[in-house]
Amino acid sequence: MSNYEDMAPRELRERLDSGEAPLLLDVREGWEFDISRIEGSRHIPMGEISGRVSELEPEAEVVVICHHGARSAHVADALSRFGFERVFNLAGGLDAYSDVDPGVRKY
Repeated sequence: MSNYEDMAPRELRERLDSGEAPLLLDVREGWEFDISRIEGSRHIPMGEISGRVSELEPEAEVVVICHHGARSAHVADALSRFGFERVFNLAGGLDAYSDVDPGVRKY
């Protein structure tokens, strides 16, 4: 059983549009982040999370983002094991999010 929830792309878009911005944690590789990202995202590649988790606030609401949602689900689960209580995985990843925000490039 996972200790995080999925967040639908439309819900994230609505929250960002309303100014309720959670911490957006993009765990893709640097070359992917250079191609496309949600404005304001914090970039820490998946392979660096365990060594850099101290850079994040455990009290923060965190939405983890990757390309299609698999890597971010893995990181969301890891963060919950590190003691983060408000962790979400962006369902379908950046690819799905680009359907509700045309300013985010699909690749």
